[in-house]
Amino acid sequence: MIILGLILFSSNPLNAIELKIASYNVENLFDMHYDGSEYDRYIPNRHNWTKTTLNKKLRNISEVICEIDADIIGLQEIENRNALKLLQKSLKRYGCRYRYSAISHKKKSAIQVALLSKIPIETHRDIEVTRALGIRNILETKFTVEGNPLYIYVNHWNSKRSPESKRIISATALKKRLLSLPKNSQYILLGDFNSNYNEHQRVGKTGINMVLNSMLFGESDMKQGGFRHYNLWLELLPYRRWSYNFYGDKQGLDAILLPPTLFDGRDVDYVDDSFVVFKRAYMFTKEGYVNRWKYKKGRHFGKGYSDHFPVFALFSTEPYLFKNKKEDNKECKIIELYEKRELLPCWLKNVKVVSRKGRGATISDLKDKIFIYGVEKHVKVGSRYDIRVSQTKTYKGVYEIIDFSMDLLDN
Repeated sequence: MIILGLILFSSNPLNAIELKIASYNVENLFDMHYDGSEYDRYIPNRHNWTKTTLNKKLRNISEVICEIDADIIGLQEIENRNALKLLQKSLKRYGCRYRYSAISHKKKSAIQVALLSKIPIETHRDIEVTRALGIRNILETKFTVEGNPLYIYVNHWNSKRSPESKRIISATALKKRLLSLPKNSQYILLGDFNSNYNEHQRVGKTGINMVLNSMLFGESDMKQGGFRHYNLWLELLPYRRWSYNFYGDKQGLDAILLPPTLFDGRDVDYVDDSFVVFKRAYMFTKEGYVNRWKYKKGRHFGKGYSDHFPVFALFSTEPYLFKNKKEDNKECKIIELYEKRELLPCWLKNVKVVSRKGRGATISDLKDKIFIYGVEKHVKVGSRYDIRVSQTKTYKGVYEIIDFSMDLLDN
């Protein structure tokens, strides 16, 4: 029955099983039962959090999930089992039924992580990170695909308001569980990690990069095996690597991380270049901001979606095919960026940061200067970098670099 169910969702003409697996932080789905652990603004019948408002929230979440049409979707910020059931009923009402579900059960936690599936969940369990309140459990679900186990772990690590040490605690608990699995197990790590793909460049030691060993590995690095993970954000150009926008600071907090066993040509593999950040026009305001659930001046307006965008990827029983993805190592000078924009992408070698202003900086190659927007806080005046430039534009009369990656050189 499990195999037949999977084939129903396959879109591969050669009868290979193909799965679409997604993750979505829905931004606080609470029911109308008072449990005492709710956030203040979601106490039933206060702040205009009413049954009518809840139904609008369910409708909007359902709109997004139905359009994604994933076979399996991990969810964050679901209050409890009852809230998850309400979402299942709403999804069925709007034409996309998810028969199977699982949810974590951290006591006294305001929100949980959950998973909805169109195919049977064989088993599920909580990974208890710590008994202390404030750090959520991780949800483990197990599926069987063509007789082989596939584990999916739904995460929601502590927010950026918390120190990195708390996210390291979650990463450490997850790593311990992963290392206890049988050798060559296949699993997918997904959720809201509250960590960017290159978080170590911001804060040093991190849970996502160091503990889970996702140090910006390329797909070819997966051939080496061992305990390492490929972060699918690296599939996209740098300026597209975001699912969350905090006052202009765009980050890929929602992620899918894969071990080498999802690239080994056996059982289930990742489908190359299938990672997508799901963004639709209705998920933005007319002004271009993220159309998140609207709560203002102590009142829910019954409008909006989430402050996060969903992500998804495809997986198949067709073997992964490594491609010759050669990095473009073409070098260029700053003056050439002004004169020949068709050069992109190219590398500015050994350039120096000569000034900082907000999230921008001015860089120089001794002869010429150019403004670069969107640099991290750790980028200091006087430091030297190799910078891969992918996109430029003119903003308010200033020609600037807006899509790039930076490799720090030894000073």
